[in-house]
Amino acid sequence: MPEYDLLNKTELSVKGIRLENADLGQIANVVAEVLGLSRNDLLVTDVRGDNLVLDILKRGLNAENILGKDREILQSLSRLAGVEISENASVDSRGLLGWVAVDPEEVKEAIKKSGKMAEELRRRLARTAVVFATGTELANGQVMDTNSPAIRDRLVSEGYSVKFGPTLKDDELIIAGHLSQTVEEGYGLVLTTGGVGAEDKDRTIEAVLLLDPDAATPSIVKYELGVGRHKHKDSVRIAVGQLFDTFIVALPGPTDEVLPGINALAEGLNAPGVSKNALAEKIASVLRKRLYEKTHEAAFSQKVTVPTP
Repeated sequence: MPEYDLLNKTELSVKGIRLENADLGQIANVVAEVLGLSRNDLLVTDVRGDNLVLDILKRGLNAENILGKDREILQSLSRLAGVEISENASVDSRGLLGWVAVDPEEVKEAIKKSGKMAEELRRRLARTAVVFATGTELANGQVMDTNSPAIRDRLVSEGYSVKFGPTLKDDELIIAGHLSQTVEEGYGLVLTTGGVGAEDKDRTIEAVLLLDPDAATPSIVKYELGVGRHKHKDSVRIAVGQLFDTFIVALPGPTDEVLPGINALAEGLNAPGVSKNALAEKIASVLRKRLYEKTHEAAFSQKVTVPTP
């Protein structure tokens, strides 16, 4: 059973308890043991009349350790020297700690239902996607974005709900900021198209690596460093990173490369337990084959190396 956040409702109150020369350390030990806590996670904070207050120092608790434990807490305390428990004694709290005094079977059923609801929500969120087109020429309106609609149509055919994000300029901090915010909103898939080239202005791969330094970034085509426009980077790459349960995928800009890339992505996402590395390599191998067919003749004259598919 999962741990639940106590949301700052951490006080546990024992009412109807009379103490006479009692050892508060022993009291804390007993309650901690019943609740499955380390002794360092519980503290007696107040004794006033027939009311004893304890504070749980741990932020989250396993629900199974709390359910219906009020009688067990009272019985365990009654065995201690200097502790007398009245006939009407009770254990109370607010928030999730209140489960300590309810019927365990009722709450277990409620937790079971909430678990099914949470799993259904996770399943639905996994099929939501946001697409960001990148490139200053797109952001300035100089070039039409034909990639985002193509990506949307392919993902919709796979049962995804797809939203377009704003067009992003070639700046890794701006791109990373938008990607991070989208992940936090709970989308299962975040894609970019463009900005993965070997020129210094192409910053999408760098943005993904800011969010996931271990992102898979296989090369699609390699150039001789320092020749022509390739003074700072020697390859065109794609990227597949992961934050929490969200995949972040950076695809190329040309539409004739996006289409085979998104097809490979869709197929890879349907594989059970797919990893970011496996997904990246699947996309990269398809794109290498595509580029090899287009550029292998030009490769020799331009000193371009296209990895053999």
